[in-house]
Amino acid sequence: MISSTKADWKRETPASGGYEPGKKLLAAIRRYQLLAKNGGFLSGVRKPIAVLNYRFWSAISGADIPLNSKIGGGLLIPHPNGIVIHPDAQIGPNCLIFQQVTIGAGTKPGLPVIEGHVDIGAGAKVLGGIHIGAHARIGANAVVVTDIPSNATAVGIPAVVR
Repeated sequence: MISSTKADWKRETPASGGYEPGKKLLAAIRRYQLLAKNGGFLSGVRKPIAVLNYRFWSAISGADIPLNSKIGGGLLIPHPNGIVIHPDAQIGPNCLIFQQVTIGAGTKPGLPVIEGHVDIGAGAKVLGGIHIGAHARIGANAVVVTDIPSNATAVGIPAVVR
C-alpha cells in the first residue's frame, strides 16, 4: 500500500523526453518553492526564470495550482486540465487528482485539509474548512462539504460516505 505520510517523489518525476504536462507543472512549482526557500542572490536571479517556466506549464496543462501551494510530494495529476487548488488548501503526500477538480473555499469557514494518499475523481469539488482522512476516495463529480474519515469512499452531491 502506498504511504500516506512518506512522499514517493518518483511519482512526480517526468519521464525523460516524455510529454507529461502535469509532472512538468509540478516540477516547475517545486523548483520555484526550493528557490524561494533557499533565498540568496542566485535564487533571486533564477526565480523569474522559474516563474516563466511555471506560467508556461500552467498554460499548457490548463491547471490553476499556485506557486505557493501546500502540496505534499508524490502528487499525481495525470490529466491536469481544469484543476483548481486554493493556495492555502493543504494536500498530503501521494495523492491522486484527476481533471476538473476544485479544492477551495466553500460555505464552511476555512479551507480543505487533505491527508495522504487520497484519490479524487474527475470533476469532484472539495470545498470549505473540511478534513479528508488518509487513503480516502472521492468519487467523480462528488461535491464534498463535510469531513470524510480515513479509508472511506465519498460519492454524490452532496457527497456521502459509502
